[in-house]
Amino acid sequence: MTVAIDRATGKRRGERGPRPGLGRRLKHGYHRHWYAYAMIAPVAVVLGVLVLYPLVYGLYLTLTDANSLNTARTIGVNHIDATYEFIGLDNYRDILFGPTSYDRFWSHFIWTIVWTALCVALHYSIGLGLALLLNKELRGRTFYRLLLILPWAVPTFVTVFGWRFMLADGGIINSALDTLHLPAPLWLEDTFWQRFAAVMVNTWCGVPFMMVSLLGGLQSIDSSLYEAAEMDGANAWQRFRHVTLPGLRSVSSTVVLLGIIWTFNQFAVIFLLFGNSAPDAQILVTWAYHLGFGQQPRDFAQSAAYGILLLAILIVFTSFYRRWLNRNEQQLAI
Repeated sequence: MTVAIDRATGKRRGERGPRPGLGRRLKHGYHRHWYAYAMIAPVAVVLGVLVLYPLVYGLYLTLTDANSLNTARTIGVNHIDATYEFIGLDNYRDILFGPTSYDRFWSHFIWTIVWTALCVALHYSIGLGLALLLNKELRGRTFYRLLLILPWAVPTFVTVFGWRFMLADGGIINSALDTLHLPAPLWLEDTFWQRFAAVMVNTWCGVPFMMVSLLGGLQSIDSSLYEAAEMDGANAWQRFRHVTLPGLRSVSSTVVLLGIIWTFNQFAVIFLLFGNSAPDAQILVTWAYHLGFGQQPRDFAQSAAYGILLLAILIVFTSFYRRWLNRNEQQLAI
């Protein structure tokens, strides 16, 4: 076997030289891409101040017993130093396995899972149905699109307050039920109807986004696929199952994942609809707010621990969800 040698360097031709050190690679990358670094630097600074620092500080608080009585504060001209102590993982142990763990965490966790599943299922099913209708040649289709997008265009707090007024004891909904001689539920007082109302209001707010996203996915499906399926004798259900749903797979996977994350952390609907008056209807994110700002003394450490647990749950779920999607795509490719 003949090996070609470069006479100038004494190295074999095609042989790679030693890899430069980390400092040299960073210096070379900076000189080559300094403009890109300069452009993203303001964004990196803002993210560091608004996201990274609160996250690191919140993680630190979870390892302490900080509350509104032992943190540093100023009363008039008097400054009181912080007296909270480092307690390690005791907050997590108390939340997950303490004597009141079910009432303080697991009951809210179960309701959060049910709330998320119901809302996302309703968002997707109703949004898909409306998208299928609006994708057809329909007189006044543009008007219907504008009308159905309004709940998403209106600010959330306006929508929720409007629903709160309608769901009150003397609101329009109960007045209409009284007129029809039907029982008027206690929408804002009874636990079951509080949860029902929360799902209903969140569905109203979330369907337009799902509808618009799926409508865009429907319009990207090649119409020749439907023509070929119809020529093969496929009925409407078979065309929907074997053409529409596979054509929406990439869009559906993305919007469902976004819907799960947004609904799991949906603070505005629950808080604006009930405030602190419905403890059994609180999901984890609103319950964490209640612990940190809605009671006395305010438990900053436990509230921060809830936030870290929420982040961990979403990271784990997203990882498994993406892995499951990739595995299904590989199986379909085979």
